[in-house]
Amino acid sequence: MDVKTFFSFFTLATVLVLSGVEPVTQDFGDKVCLRGNFQCARSIFERTGKGTVAFIGGSITEMEGYRPMVCEILRRRFPGTVFTFIPAGISSTCSTTGAFRLGTDVLDKGRVDLLFVEFAVNDDQDAHHSREMCIRGMEGIVRHARQVNPEMDIVMTFFVNEYILKTLQEGKTPLTLEAHSAVAAHYDIPTINLAKEVADEISVGALTWEKFGGVHPAPFGNAICARMIDDLFSRAWSKPFVKEVAVLPYLVPLTPLDPLNYSSGRFVDPKVAQVKQGWTFGVPDWKDLPGSKRSRFMSIPMLCATEPDAEAIFSFEGTAVGAYIVAGPDAGIVEVRVDGGPSHTVNLYHAYSKGLHYPRTVMFETALKHGAHSLSLRISGETQSAGHAARIMQFAVN
Repeated sequence: MDVKTFFSFFTLATVLVLSGVEPVTQDFGDKVCLRGNFQCARSIFERTGKGTVAFIGGSITEMEGYRPMVCEILRRRFPGTVFTFIPAGISSTCSTTGAFRLGTDVLDKGRVDLLFVEFAVNDDQDAHHSREMCIRGMEGIVRHARQVNPEMDIVMTFFVNEYILKTLQEGKTPLTLEAHSAVAAHYDIPTINLAKEVADEISVGALTWEKFGGVHPAPFGNAICARMIDDLFSRAWSKPFVKEVAVLPYLVPLTPLDPLNYSSGRFVDPKVAQVKQGWTFGVPDWKDLPGSKRSRFMSIPMLCATEPDAEAIFSFEGTAVGAYIVAGPDAGIVEVRVDGGPSHTVNLYHAYSKGLHYPRTVMFETALKHGAHSLSLRISGETQSAGHAARIMQFAVN
């Protein structure tokens, strides 16, 4: 074992010990739910000595929290395997954005053997999704992933915020957890219900919200999630591995939960749009724009407009279309028209836009007929913010 690997193991062990988390033999009950055979990734790790593991989600995945802990657990379990880890967490993003960026941020990087998905909190507090939208995004991620690689193992993790915690303590199931669980059950995907574990421990006085660390958990809180995932591995991989036994790929159900799910979701570069007037393509002049900015977005060329009546046309093929944008204090309202039909308005401003250029995906149409379409975007003279701006990083097409 080299120095770097030893230090990584030591760091994980130290975090888990200092956090006071029970060892992996702790019984998490049905809060760790094993579905499917969950043997495909293990088979690849053992047979080839290589493995690729991806993590997609919001800020909980982007932060140095449960993700690196799970990476070290996998290295410990498979010391002879060389892993490639794909960190694909982006703060503030929901499962809708996840479905459209899955290709560019995860699947285009090569074969993925094991995928962790985390969107319960952001679908709740950032996107304020309906059940329909929770399913449409999450099912889109799952179907797309399994269509690309039927041997991909997938795990859903359910983290927790104050609302989810309160709902669980009232004996109810939060909307995002119920919707995501419905997708997991339909596709035989294991779930890690960290939210329920935290709620139960707090209810009996074994844990406090402050000790857990809040929405973005402290090392103590993230270690609980890591232990639950390790418990999942123990349940699934308790028997010795037999190389001679073939592992069957997963069958994608013919009938989806929602036929309008975003399983064909993809990003399209906005520079292909036809500008009629008022739109430009390039990197915004961020230094002159009020509001906080995140560095990951500041070098991205965007399709931008800041004045009313600016109009652009985007041609695409699919059943749904939207845009992945940054919406700041000056985010405006766009008038949307597809195929020359009636127009409607979409407000780009978000509750978090007041002081931040906030990343979000807005959907313009979600139930079009299959085929070619033309989208017209026109900046409205009305606004509910300090301006009329639209800054499009990618068009989202399904």
